[in-house]
Amino acid sequence: MELKFYNTKTRKTEVFKPIEEGKAGLYTCGPTVYNFAHIGNLRSYCGEDVLKRALIYFGYKVRHVMNITDVEDKIIKGCIKENKKASDFTAPYEKAFLEDISSLGIIKADVYPKASEHIPEIVSIIKKLAEKGIAYKGDDGSWYFSIDKFPAYGQLIKLEKEEMKSGVRINNDEYGKDKACDFALWKSWDEKDGDVFWETELGKGRPGWHIECSAMSLKYLGDTFDIHMGGVDNIFPHHENEIAQSEAYTGKTFVNYWVHCEHLLSEGQKMSKSLGNFYTLRDLLEGRAKEGRKFNPLAVRYFYISNHYRTRLNFTLSGLESAEKTLEGIRDFIKRVSETETEDSSYDAEAEKAVFEAKKEFEEKIADDLNTPQALAAIFSMISKINIMASDSRLSRKASEKVLEFMFKADEILGLDLKSAAEKKELEQEIEALIQERQAARKAKNFARADEIRNLLAAQGITLQDTPGGVKWTKK
Repeated sequence: MELKFYNTKTRKTEVFKPIEEGKAGLYTCGPTVYNFAHIGNLRSYCGEDVLKRALIYFGYKVRHVMNITDVEDKIIKGCIKENKKASDFTAPYEKAFLEDISSLGIIKADVYPKASEHIPEIVSIIKKLAEKGIAYKGDDGSWYFSIDKFPAYGQLIKLEKEEMKSGVRINNDEYGKDKACDFALWKSWDEKDGDVFWETELGKGRPGWHIECSAMSLKYLGDTFDIHMGGVDNIFPHHENEIAQSEAYTGKTFVNYWVHCEHLLSEGQKMSKSLGNFYTLRDLLEGRAKEGRKFNPLAVRYFYISNHYRTRLNFTLSGLESAEKTLEGIRDFIKRVSETETEDSSYDAEAEKAVFEAKKEFEEKIADDLNTPQALAAIFSMISKINIMASDSRLSRKASEKVLEFMFKADEILGLDLKSAAEKKELEQEIEALIQERQAARKAKNFARADEIRNLLAAQGITLQDTPGGVKWTKK
C-alpha cells in the first residue's frame, strides 16, 4: 500500500517515494530545553511518532534523528537568571522531556544530538558559506546569511521577493514573517551571553538556532534526506532558514517531504499562564490541572491522535476526560474479548469479515496522510459488531484471537499499549495464586516462604495488606 503525506513545500498530498528503497530518513525538531515541554509541544511529538510508526508498519526501516537544542537565546537568559552553567540548567529539562515522551508511548529516536556537541560541524558549514560569498561578517562581529544570495529563499512559506529585506540583519532566533531578513548563523559574544561561548575561527561566540539543525541533520542523515517534520510554528523562520543554509552549503535538495503538525489551542485560546490555560504534561498527570484529577498519559495521547495532525486542535479538560473514558472503553473491549472461552464457531466467518473490513479501512486511512480519526472510526465500527456477538455468546476463542491480533497490530501505529489490557487478567490470576500460596504457607507456619512471596510481589510493585476481611493488594 502506498503511503501519502501532505508536503508543505508543494502544498500537495504526495505518494512517499524514499531515496533508498525500504528505508526512510526522518528528522524531527526536538525540544529547546529551557523549561518543561507543554501540551502543545507534545502534540507535535505525538504526530511525529504516528508518522514514524506508520513508516515502520508499512515495512520501512526508519533512521530517526531528533535534536536537542541546548544553545539558544531563552536558555542563556535562564542560565543568567539562575546563575547556572548551561549544562546544569538544561539537564533537568532534557531528562524531563525524555520521561514525558516515554509516558506518551513515543518511540525513542535513534539519535538525540545536542547543539553544544556539534560546534565543529556548525563552524565548518558557516566557513563554506562564507567562501561562497553567501555568509558575511556583520559590523557586530556576528556572521549572517545573505538571503539575496540564495534565489530560492521563501520556497516553504511562499514569500515573494519584495517581502524580503536582504542586507537588513536580524539577530533573534525567532521572528515574524514580516522580517524575512538576513539571519544570524554565528552570534558574536557579548556580556549578556555569560559563559555560553566557543572560541573558533569565526570568533568568540555561539551558533544561531537555525544552523544547529542543519549541521545535525546533514551529519546524521546526509545531504538529502526523506522527511523533516515539526510544528507549523517552525515553518518560518526556522525551517525556511534550514533549507536556505543547507542547500546553499551542499548545492542539493535538502529535504524531499516537509510535514507539519497544526497548533494546539487551550480552552479556545493560545496557551498563556496569565489566562490559566497553560499546561505541561506533568500538570495533567500529577493532578495540578483540575481539582487533583490525575490523568492517564495515554489518554492524552489518545486525545491527540483522535484528531488529524493537520487540524487545529482545541484542548479542554472535559475533552481529555472524554478521551480517557473512550480509551478505557477500548481497553475494556480488549479485556472482554481476551476472556472469551466459547468454542462455538457458528459466527466465525461473520467475525472474521468484520476484522478484515476494519483492517483494510484502518490501513487505507493511515496511508492517506495519517488520517487517525477515520482509522479509529474503522476500529469502532468493528468493536460495535464484535460486542454484539460477544454479548450473545457467539464469539469463539478462535475469532477472538483474530480480533486481538488486529487490535494489537493497529496499536503498532496508535501506541496505546492495548496488550496490557489483555494481560491484566492473566496478571491478576498470577497475583491471586501467589497470595493463596502465601496464605497456605503462613497457615503451615512456613514464614520463610510467606516472606519470600511478599518480597516477590513487592518487586513487581504489588503491596499486600493483611486485613480482618482478608488480604488486599494494590499495584503501584
